[in-house]
Amino acid sequence: MEKKDLRIVFMGTPEFAEFTLRRLVEDGYNIIGVVTMPDKPMGRHGSVLQSSPVKKYAVEQGIPVLQPEKLKDPAFLEALAALKADLQIVVAFRMLPEMVWNMPRLGTFNLHGSLLPQYRGAAPINWAIINGDKETGVTTFFLKHEIDTGDIIHQERIPILPDDNAETMHDKLMALGADLTVRTLQDILAGNIKPIPQSDIPVSELRPAPKIFKETCRIDWNQPTARVRDFIRGLSPYPAAWTVLHSSDGNDQDFKIFAAEPVPGAPLKTPGTITCDGRKNLCVSTADGALRLLEVQLSGKKRMPTPAFLCGCTLSACTFI
Repeated sequence: MEKKDLRIVFMGTPEFAEFTLRRLVEDGYNIIGVVTMPDKPMGRHGSVLQSSPVKKYAVEQGIPVLQPEKLKDPAFLEALAALKADLQIVVAFRMLPEMVWNMPRLGTFNLHGSLLPQYRGAAPINWAIINGDKETGVTTFFLKHEIDTGDIIHQERIPILPDDNAETMHDKLMALGADLTVRTLQDILAGNIKPIPQSDIPVSELRPAPKIFKETCRIDWNQPTARVRDFIRGLSPYPAAWTVLHSSDGNDQDFKIFAAEPVPGAPLKTPGTITCDGRKNLCVSTADGALRLLEVQLSGKKRMPTPAFLCGCTLSACTFI
């Protein structure tokens, strides 16, 4: 079968998915429909509706778009079946019911931002960095009932560099994932795939990648320096690691940290202790040393480099808790 004859429905929502969709269209694959999230209300009163990156691109290309509120809605299922897809591709979308992923004759495969079976879940990029991993990657796999557990088609690895954060790894994996999706499609067309059950891949400990909430992002200064730094960069720039700036007058404020570096030879102090020269350096003690904060944001203020923040702020008698 030629790629122009393979009828593909693409499912996804954010920029990560739009990048792959764009690559497929530009490579000449036959995308006959797109499924994405409903438009989101924006603005102070929710009066403006914002389309997803996937929808915006699909509309530009004249590709039909479906935006179901519920994936079991009979009207949506009828419209999806009418597209008569041979294959469905899922990138950064919702969990699909079997009646959806089992609809095409060639099934449905998913692109996931980790080396499965590690980091099944909603936030694989963040958790790989938070846990101090030295490498990560992308995986294509066929969908089945349990989330992120289907048979693996292909994987591609990439190192996590010491200065990488969630943003830089997102962008690297976005490009790598588009390449892997094309490779997977080429092998499906050629009949060269031999999916591997995830149970056949030996792992000493499975690490999950659950959805991240605000409380997930609070920094524990009682952790070692390397652990705290990995936590910060694994959540930077969004949703961002945070702590509480505690002052002696009781005026506590949330304080986000986007970048930090270890302080060589820092003396041991109570974790959360602030050492500040009032000009350029803002350091915080950890369990075994200290971190120098490089980019920060006080509640209600703009994100800024630490020297700019210190120009208008006094941190005497303050600690982080």
